Amino acid sequence: MRFKWPMAALLVGLSATGAQAQMLQPGLWEMTTSNMQVDGKPLPDMQVMLGQLKMLPPEQRAMMEGVLANQGITVGGNGIRSCLTPEQVKTNDIPLQDPKSGCTQKITERNGNVWKFQFSCPKAQGAGQAQFLSDREFLTTVSGTFNASGAAQKGSMNTRAVWLGSNCGTVKPRT
Repeated sequence: MRFKWPMAALLVGLSATGAQAQMLQPGLWEMTTSNMQVDGKPLPDMQVMLGQLKMLPPEQRAMMEGVLANQGITVGGNGIRSCLTPEQVKTNDIPLQDPKSGCTQKITERNGNVWKFQFSCPKAQGAGQAQFLSDREFLTTVSGTFNASGAAQKGSMNTRAVWLGSNCGTVKPRT
């Protein structure tokens, strides 16, 4: 699968955002990425990666979608989708990453609608910033290093998250 590294970077970046109850609405969220880079080289945008996923043989696509679904993430629309419960948005950490991933995050600064954070995972670490445009939209920028192939690489990306509604449909929240 040619898009494995970008997908890993995407999930690490998305997992690093936290917010309190007044910052986000519970329900279905769709996240799209842009300007993804590894070691200064641009990676395909989200639409290209989603196109590659659709072109996989059915069993490989089902396996990849199953892995993501087990982490509370569904591919759909223009990005990946995640369901946040009312209880999750009341905490200081939105669990967009797999709770069993070993990743931690820490909000290092809160200045109005802009929050800075650091994250650490077994094979990735870095920092970023979240800007809450409203309780239904936020932007993040993330940069860090990851070691998915045995060699440390630097990566960065931007993410836009948009609230789609209070009904999550078939997308299950993380537990």
